[in-house]
Amino acid sequence: MKKNDWKDRLNIVYSTNPDFRYEQEGEDKAETLDKNKQPLRVNIEKKGRGGKTVTVIKGFIGTEDDLKELGKLLKTKCGTGGSVKEGEILIQGDFKQRLVEILRNEGYTQAK
Repeated sequence: MKKNDWKDRLNIVYSTNPDFRYEQEGEDKAETLDKNKQPLRVNIEKKGRGGKTVTVIKGFIGTEDDLKELGKLLKTKCGTGGSVKEGEILIQGDFKQRLVEILRNEGYTQAK
């Protein structure tokens, strides 16, 4: 079965040359910084969330898998729901102080 790669070629002009190869620009995967070098910021937001309070952790530098792993750890320690979207960890509720303490105990010394 042939690999269906038409989605990889979106926004590319068609070529009539039979020897033409589509060249993909490889995305550089960001390496995850050490825990003590992560500039994490913990904020509380209500705006645009239907009046619900959400604690947002921003500033994580690294791979998406490591971010999801950190998000899962924080949700488990707080005993609440949340998600990881667009490089941010969203935790349902007002857990700012608790999250800063958890992050510092995990080795994220620059968490504020």
